[in-house]
Amino acid sequence: MTILNKVAHAFQTSPQSILRESLRTYLKQKLIHVESEMFILAKKYGVQNVFELDAKVQQGLFHEQETSEDYFRMDYLESEQDKIKQLLDTL
Repeated sequence: MTILNKVAHAFQTSPQSILRESLRTYLKQKLIHVESEMFILAKKYGVQNVFELDAKVQQGLFHEQETSEDYFRMDYLESEQDKIKQLLDTL
């Protein structure tokens, strides 16, 4: 008997239910981590998303060289956030 089956038996539930809830918990923790990183970057520049950061660079409020690493990081994080939310919607 696998550990999954033992846990399912102990809690009188199906292994599929445990797997689904485990995946949901994992994805939610990942989402919290991604969103906290996004919050730190957004707060640093006083923006809500990568588009607002780009607009501030275009307005000359920040230099592109100073923000490029954070810009690409924020863009990546927004992409990860979307991916995680889509996966959560499928569970």
